[in-house]
Amino acid sequence: MKLYNTLSRKVEEFIPYNEEEVTMYTCGPTVYHYAHIGNLRTYIFEDVLEKSLNYVGYNVKRCMNITDVGHLTSDSDTGEDKMLKGAKREHKSVLEIADYYTECFKNDLEKLNIKWPHVVSKATDNIDMYIEMITKLLDEGYAYINGGNVYFDTTKLEDYYKLTNHKVDDMVVGVRAGVEEDDSKKNQADFVLWFTKSKFDDQELKWDSPWGYGYPGWHIECSGISIKNLGEHLDIHCGGVDNIFPHHTNEIAQSEAFLGHKWCSYWCHGEHLNDETGKMSKSNGEFLTISLLEEKGYSPLDYRFMCLNTSYRKVLVFTFDALDQAKNTFSKLKNKIKTIKNNIDDNIDTVKFEEYKNKFSEALGNDLNIPVALSVLYDVLKDDDMSNSTKIELVKDFDNVLSLDLLTEENQTINEELKKYIEDMILKRQEAKKNKDFALADQIRNELEQKGILLKDTREGTTYELM
Repeated sequence: MKLYNTLSRKVEEFIPYNEEEVTMYTCGPTVYHYAHIGNLRTYIFEDVLEKSLNYVGYNVKRCMNITDVGHLTSDSDTGEDKMLKGAKREHKSVLEIADYYTECFKNDLEKLNIKWPHVVSKATDNIDMYIEMITKLLDEGYAYINGGNVYFDTTKLEDYYKLTNHKVDDMVVGVRAGVEEDDSKKNQADFVLWFTKSKFDDQELKWDSPWGYGYPGWHIECSGISIKNLGEHLDIHCGGVDNIFPHHTNEIAQSEAFLGHKWCSYWCHGEHLNDETGKMSKSNGEFLTISLLEEKGYSPLDYRFMCLNTSYRKVLVFTFDALDQAKNTFSKLKNKIKTIKNNIDDNIDTVKFEEYKNKFSEALGNDLNIPVALSVLYDVLKDDDMSNSTKIELVKDFDNVLSLDLLTEENQTINEELKKYIEDMILKRQEAKKNKDFALADQIRNELEQKGILLKDTREGTTYELM
């Protein structure tokens, strides 16, 4: 397995710290609102990475946090807590908001066939761990108290910017829109480890600490949860590219200062999902969720399929035309597999099976090249020298990673829109046959079959049924 490592800025051979178990940490959601499909693209990439590692023989333990406190509306430790913002919006408590949107998030993952991580831990369940880490960072001079808050002193590290390869003067205030400078910081890049009531009097969730009644900063949560559940040596840390700075940069700083050694070996980041105007977000344009896509007639797996056709390291531009194309291509793929499945035999060609399995593994191992892995699947389906039983076994095998339910038959129903479409196509086919344009007539029949609709020519006329 070779992976692009943001830390080294190159594709590297993956060598786990302990071959018996690969440890993987993925940044979880801040559960103050529904996840938009841009967020979910990252979780699809992480899901495929975990399943690919399993496929090539690794035993993976993955951990994810649920941020239910501490994530402010600015990544520069300013503004309102996102959870409090959600609670005010819906006139509920922070915990009610957190529970509700955690379940919504979990439902979205289930719809997308994204595996729930082995360990999922709420930020609010790990306060003791954060206090332990912050205490040590203060004792060893990596942190300071000012204005009622505890800050990490980034000048104590020579390589604070190693994940981004920036110089200190390049990283100015304004990582995100609305970021303001915190006058209590000694240095522009310093970040909060613990907030107290001196700054946020209206914060709903607070805990006693050696530095006052307050709550943790956002960045300390992921470090604490990861170290607590996966140990001092982490193999892979994932997230979106927008997490590289400051979130993951700060995680490295506080974790390695706390541990006294290198913490994580491989940093893997998924690129943005953009709309035609720019990066997709909850505050920019139409708020696109999985539920909204379903309301518009798309399956969540149509969206997963769309994402899998582009490398996780490339920006993907979302349009409904692109999703329509993915939906149609996915439907044709499923119907092709269904036809093969309906004509299965008993002959399993083990040589062919291993040949294509190796090609699929090679694509996964080449920095998670899922578009190439999909092309291997298409090669399997059109290989005339392979038995249908072998093809179906390979489809089943590949779907352990792709998770597209390729062998699951959908119970398609004929609504009024579909009925009109079929009847219009039958009339066009009849007209084509009348004009002796048999090529067009065959093309119409094939198009309908690809959509799972079988035409039957009878003495009384042409009828149809679902395949």
